[in-house]
Amino acid sequence: MTGSEVPHAFRLAYVPGVTPAKWVRIWNERLPDVPLTLAQVSSAEVFGVLRAGDADAGFVRLPVDRTDLSAIPLYTETTVVVVPKDHAVAAADEVTAEDLADEVVWHPLDDTLDWETLPGQPAIERPATTADAIELVAAGVGVLVVPQSLARLHHRRDLTYRPVTDAPTSRVALSWPQAEPTPDLVEEFIGIVRGRTVNSTRGRRPTPAEPKAKRKRPEAGAGKGGAAGARHGTGAGGGAGRSASGKSAGKNPRGGSGGAKGGSGARSGKPRRRP
Repeated sequence: MTGSEVPHAFRLAYVPGVTPAKWVRIWNERLPDVPLTLAQVSSAEVFGVLRAGDADAGFVRLPVDRTDLSAIPLYTETTVVVVPKDHAVAAADEVTAEDLADEVVWHPLDDTLDWETLPGQPAIERPATTADAIELVAAGVGVLVVPQSLARLHHRRDLTYRPVTDAPTSRVALSWPQAEPTPDLVEEFIGIVRGRTVNSTRGRRPTPAEPKAKRKRPEAGAGKGGAAGARHGTGAGGGAGRSASGKSAGKNPRGGSGGAKGGSGARSGKPRRRP
């Protein structure tokens, strides 16, 4: 295989917390000749990666600047508060932002939630990353409100989390640089994310349907022809009852002559008595 024949790889970026495994598996099943490469990129950097052409598409968190990027919203995440397991919040099934009024709530620089007013008590500083804020919570200093996927990503045995019912939510989307037309491989991945089947007519490279199996025609002398021949006294390879004159065909094996019983035209049953 020459260099020009090597298929172009599809480069997919994704922000922390997003799990692209399901879509990657479907891609590998449908396009085994086109490798898919993954790159985890921070929420702050992912849009620059897409604009620079360092990824063909990416899983991002909204909002997206639609000036030069396209996006398909996929799902909305539950927002949770991360606390130590022995914290009072851990005893509740869910909480509100007001329940955190007396807590120091960390607001890392890579926070993905769009707060109008941050709940709780203001922290002295802002941690650089969500991972740094998790370390502070584990040390017993403050709490952290994040999308549930990030709480799972940074799971620790000494921490737990509970839903915050009135907190802002995070929406995950698939985004890619705007182009006309949209590149074929991007169209392929959009179809996978949207759940299109392999034979969908909306795809750029639909798999052609298999031709219907042709019905096998019966051979000469078989089928209807053979059945018709049997009705007319012809076999698959025989003549018409030895001869057309009926010398053998009309002979009764019991010594009589005529048709099947009693010859042609004979009435079946007992003869009538005259009145």
